[in-house]
Amino acid sequence: MNLKVDIKGQGFPILCLHGHPGSSQTMSVFTDYLQPKYRTIAPDLRGYGDSKTSDSFQMQDHLNDLEMLLERLEVDRCLLLGWSLGGILALELALKFPQKFRGMILIASSAYPRSSHPPVQWQDLLYTGIAGSINYVKPGWQWNIDTFGKRSLFRYLLQQQTPTAYNYLAKEGVPAYFKTSKVAEQALNKAIAQKYNRLEDIKDLNLPVLVLAGAEDRHITAASSQETAQKLNNCQWKCYPQTAHLFPWEIPTQVLEDINRWLNSILPESK
Repeated sequence: MNLKVDIKGQGFPILCLHGHPGSSQTMSVFTDYLQPKYRTIAPDLRGYGDSKTSDSFQMQDHLNDLEMLLERLEVDRCLLLGWSLGGILALELALKFPQKFRGMILIASSAYPRSSHPPVQWQDLLYTGIAGSINYVKPGWQWNIDTFGKRSLFRYLLQQQTPTAYNYLAKEGVPAYFKTSKVAEQALNKAIAQKYNRLEDIKDLNLPVLVLAGAEDRHITAASSQETAQKLNNCQWKCYPQTAHLFPWEIPTQVLEDINRWLNSILPESK
């Protein structure tokens, strides 16, 4: 599939892969920061954002699409940055084409992802709908956060429920949710049912990797991210306290500084 792609900046290329639900726009927290020194390539994955399809597909199709995208853009070597599902796809690309990638950043992701999310109740859905709707109209309104947000499913995505994080939700999260297709959700659910586990395979990866996690992540636990970091040969690991799955929107300054420091260590020519 010919993916819609958002390209910013110049310099060494970084392929930025979003999660579920997501889009290239949800990666702007990274791409806006990185573009002065790097060429960021952020596609809408198949069935997400403006890469629209109603045809059913499998997770392998994402990898085929991304391989074709790099060929189309004539990118022979790049870095990988993946958030959640995007991190899993980054791992798969690195396993398939290790010679193509200079390094990899995994955000709230894992080679063997596990969740500690409690069962969803009808009240969760009700409060999420109310909080999301109000926040879309009036982003970051503290009254809405305190009254509905903290009782909604957002409490499992954000540990620090701040106006900054809710502004990201309104500007990028909600539009991405409504542009995520049913076939994309079906493909993900099918993959989850197959109990994805690549822990033993990643032992053979030798590229430098940065693994970042939120300590209170209920969607992909910090423990499962750390387990991945421990299996990798050349890995730096960091876990941020009092943050959850959307921690780049909770503490963007700290996360971006850590990413920049790591990038400078493996790409000193880009300083």
